[in-house]
Amino acid sequence: MGALKPWHIAVLVVVLILLFGAKRLPDAARSLGRSLRIIKAETKSLHDDDRDLAEKADAQAAYQPLPPQQPVQGQQQYAQPQQQYQPQYAPQPQQPVAPPVDPVQRVREN
Repeated sequence: MGALKPWHIAVLVVVLILLFGAKRLPDAARSLGRSLRIIKAETKSLHDDDRDLAEKADAQAAYQPLPPQQPVQGQQQYAQPQQQYQPQYAPQPQQPVAPPVDPVQRVREN
């Protein structure tokens, strides 16, 4: 099996014209070209996204943590536990509220 010869291509074109018709072939070729352009653009954007992620990962790997600070002489080495928060005011207990009275019922009772 060798490469395609010119008569192979001619036979293929004739078969395509017979199957799809002369009017539908240009439309099919046009839509195929659009699809290939879209695929090319998407693969390029994926490749660019991968490159951006690699650059961000390299930039994050360059960060160095701060060295631990040495305590100053006379300063306590361990932090004292923090005291719990206690409010400066005590909440007032709520007094019970009387249920609302219907004004019409109040008039009837009087």
